[in-house]
Amino acid sequence: MPDSQSAPPPAGPHLAPGEPPLATVRPDWVDNNGHMNMAFYLAVFDMATDQLWPKLGLGASFREQGLGTFAAETWVNYVREVHEGMPLTCTNEVLAHDAKRLLAVHRMYHATEGWLAAENEVLYLCVDLGVRRVTSWPTDVVAYRSAGDRQSGAAAGAEAAGLSHRRATGRYPA
Repeated sequence: MPDSQSAPPPAGPHLAPGEPPLATVRPDWVDNNGHMNMAFYLAVFDMATDQLWPKLGLGASFREQGLGTFAAETWVNYVREVHEGMPLTCTNEVLAHDAKRLLAVHRMYHATEGWLAAENEVLYLCVDLGVRRVTSWPTDVVAYRSAGDRQSGAAAGAEAAGLSHRRATGRYPA
């Protein structure tokens, strides 16, 4: 029974009425431990990347230039288990970029209850698909905006430092 000392409601994103989740945990995504297998966390985070790219100018016109993005490094922070049938949604945030790289973080939430399930930080490279080599971002790509010009995601405050930074410094959220 709730009382005045109950925890506040979760702060994560919730789906708008009628809005479908990014993904729902399928039976074949669940492992022998009864929760979503780690491979499918990355699959959902990849779906989140597909939502972010057009907002950064990395959609059709980018590919028409013979360019693509490759993930060079990825880190996952598993916060809370997800189980079969749970609806999932993600936020995306650009943390930093330079002439050839882009660092982004995806945060996975239970889509209706709003609690954080996992975080995924990815270092992406701009790649010339014709020669399969790293190259500079084209000037028309929105990724050149300053790191302070964050895209598609709630402000993360202190967590915006990134998972790799927190791991290197030992500064993790409480």
